[in-house]
Amino acid sequence: MDEKTTKLKAAKEVEVRFSEVDSMSIVWHGSYALYFEDAREAFGIKYGLGYLDIFGNGYYAPLVELKFNYKKPMVYGKKARVEIAYRNTVAAKIVFDYEIFDVEDGSLIAAGYSIQVFLDRQYQLVWANPPFYEAWKQKWGLL
Repeated sequence: MDEKTTKLKAAKEVEVRFSEVDSMSIVWHGSYALYFEDAREAFGIKYGLGYLDIFGNGYYAPLVELKFNYKKPMVYGKKARVEIAYRNTVAAKIVFDYEIFDVEDGSLIAAGYSIQVFLDRQYQLVWANPPFYEAWKQKWGLL
């Protein structure tokens, strides 16, 4: 994550549970999506951009792209810190960058990003930033 371009950040610590690993005790690749989801939820709570905030303003924000880049395995019983940073864009979408660090030694476990778009209540793609999102960006000095 680039400190100079990202000012809205949050973090969430997770402990790898047995249900998240495969037969080698390595975190199953699908579990990383859940860790990113936990980070998005922490970000939403901290900055007022959670799923219920979006829904309460008349929109949905489904994921349309999710990318992972694995650096080292994460295993059962270990603790990790998932860091999330908002990536500002003029397009009608929400982009987050993620990094997962080993709490014990600080090493990078994985990195990635997600992209969400806006749909109205009729499930139609919204091409312009919704008014509530523009107001949110204004509040956090992103316009």
